[in-house]
Amino acid sequence: MNSTSSPGSRSGLPGRLKRPRLYEQLAEHISNFIEAQGLSPGDRLPPERSLAAELGVSRASLAQALVALEIRGRVEIQHGNGAVIREAPTPDAGRSADSGVRLQDRTVDELTAAREAIMAGLARAAASNPNAALRVAMLTDDGTARNFAETWRCVRHLAGGGLLADLDETIAQQADAPESSARLSARLDQLAHRIIDGDQSGAADAVAGILSDTA
Repeated sequence: MNSTSSPGSRSGLPGRLKRPRLYEQLAEHISNFIEAQGLSPGDRLPPERSLAAELGVSRASLAQALVALEIRGRVEIQHGNGAVIREAPTPDAGRSADSGVRLQDRTVDELTAAREAIMAGLARAAASNPNAALRVAMLTDDGTARNFAETWRCVRHLAGGGLLADLDETIAQQADAPESSARLSARLDQLAHRIIDGDQSGAADAVAGILSDTA
């Protein structure tokens, strides 16, 4: 008896649908709200407690969404004022042009080693962030596999930006991000846990080889 394979059987199965995380949906929703209400730079969003209640989400999820918007340059979180609307970010085309030219002659191994050294400093700074609640809100496990770019944006934010973050971004533009793998996800979990625990040395150690030893 002949058998036919259905479109969704065995190797014909489509890949698992990637669903946006809750805080990503929240960030998009809040961004749309800002546009719909015509809020201008300097205007403030409602207080976190009332905004979380209005949206029907936890304050931790809302905090993650606001941080995501701050990273995008859409809002600025100010102590005492809450989330303040910012000017829409404009690309700074010439920001790293000179640095990029100098880095083009470096090998991939050199760039990887340099970036991992910078990442260790950023991981240490992130673990020393005095806002323990923010460390938890940004890096706690939500049950899905961690993404390198997303996790590292959170780490850089917790580290407070500065020169190391600028150098990291410049080098990152000259080299590919590590490919997703089970090993990389496990390494990111380890890094996140060290930062949440405030373990500065452990966080720095967790990034050693993270760009190259993920196969």
